[in-house]
Amino acid sequence: MIDSMNKQMKDAMGPLQEMMRIQTNMLELLAKQQMECTQSCVEATMAQTKELPNCSKPEDVVKLQQAYAKEIEETLRQAGQRNMDILNEARVALTELAQKSMKA
Repeated sequence: MIDSMNKQMKDAMGPLQEMMRIQTNMLELLAKQQMECTQSCVEATMAQTKELPNCSKPEDVVKLQQAYAKEIEETLRQAGQRNMDILNEARVALTELAQKSMKA
């Protein structure tokens, strides 16, 4: 009887454990993505700072700033898209888990 109750409890906790695994994975991926995005932004800023002394005219500074803004914009756009992909993957996995749990 105790074995039966232990098995029931383990079976009942399975979906919860899987949900926690999915959420943990999602958070790990989001944190990694944010670190990569931050690193890219810092590198772009450092590259711009290195190039600034080479600017001899105001037009050069404007061009440098425009290139920097485009690079940051692209980095943030890609990071945002990847974040949405990660969240969507987690949503799909959680939805499938919920549907399986309802059938069981």
